[in-house]
Amino acid sequence: MSILESVKGDLVVAMKAGEKERVGTLRLLLSELQKAAKEGSDDELAVVRRERKRRAEAERALRDGGRPELADAEAAEAAIIKVYLPVELDDAQLQEMVERAVAQSGAQSPGDMGKVMGLVMAEVAGRADGKRVSEQVRAALAVA
Repeated sequence: MSILESVKGDLVVAMKAGEKERVGTLRLLLSELQKAAKEGSDDELAVVRRERKRRAEAERALRDGGRPELADAEAAEAAIIKVYLPVELDDAQLQEMVERAVAQSGAQSPGDMGKVMGLVMAEVAGRADGKRVSEQVRAALAVA
């Protein structure tokens, strides 16, 4: 079942249950997924990741701006959206992937970061944020 179909089904359930916040978030996510499909993009995970990232950034900005009630609403939306993403890799799994990619690419210095990032991001396949991967790769190459 595609993410789009899953969101549609969950939206119907949320509407019947009268969950206003959940309905609003799912409608927004459904709209973004449909828009991406209309534009020819078939990467639903990228859309879901982008929407979750937007909510996380908005939450941080609102907390920094002294608006905790609005930040909590953004965090709640991010939690609803996160359900449609694959399970995140833990640090140990990510570290293992990075070490394997460093060995495979023969990277010796931080200048080789691009080679390693390409290998790791292909293997990660959306199960870790690029920023997290970048930090791990940078640390591994600083030691190498």
